[in-house]
Amino acid sequence: MPASDDRPRHFSMIRELALADVFTLANAACGMAGVFFAMSYLGSGALNEFLIAAAFAPAAFFFDVIDGRVARWRHAHSALGRELDSLADIISFGVAPAALAYAAGMRGGWDLLALIYFVCCGVSRLARFNVTAESLAGDASGKVRYFEGTPIPTSVVLTAVLAWCAWQQRIGDALPLGSWTLGPGTLHPLVLLFVVSGSLMISKTLRIPKF
Repeated sequence: MPASDDRPRHFSMIRELALADVFTLANAACGMAGVFFAMSYLGSGALNEFLIAAAFAPAAFFFDVIDGRVARWRHAHSALGRELDSLADIISFGVAPAALAYAAGMRGGWDLLALIYFVCCGVSRLARFNVTAESLAGDASGKVRYFEGTPIPTSVVLTAVLAWCAWQQRIGDALPLGSWTLGPGTLHPLVLLFVVSGSLMISKTLRIPKF
């Protein structure tokens, strides 16, 4: 019996990816590379591996910007592209910065809670964006008029702070502001930057125009 013409072809999902989606996947790849290099630094202690991990954040940001511009240029907005973008962003701008902070020495009990909170805020921020994107759109193009809360890619600032600390030999036991013992756990005050960043991401009153 001849094969049906409508049977899915091999790698059909890959074949259907738009050009913008390829840049989105490059964003995710940079995020995972940053996580791997942060893990490698924990094993080797080689400063260059920490700095390479941090360098993947601006690379991911570059691809995140490019994929949006390519999608608008080719008029290729889709629900799949929006989901891919959010999944890539949580890796590159949520998990990767948290992993880098852990590698930098923020490993106390309160530090871990702060970093988990940060990642959960990022996940919530992106989920809310996907759900409300249509209602926030101002015209038929579907372009969102403003962000509710800070966009998750703003976490590249946190990565830059950690890279500066590493460059200044201020990671590990030498983290700026030191550490505090609070009850059963340890807190490095620097991790509070992640708490602030996460809280700004989930804010509904903070509206930032999207250009």
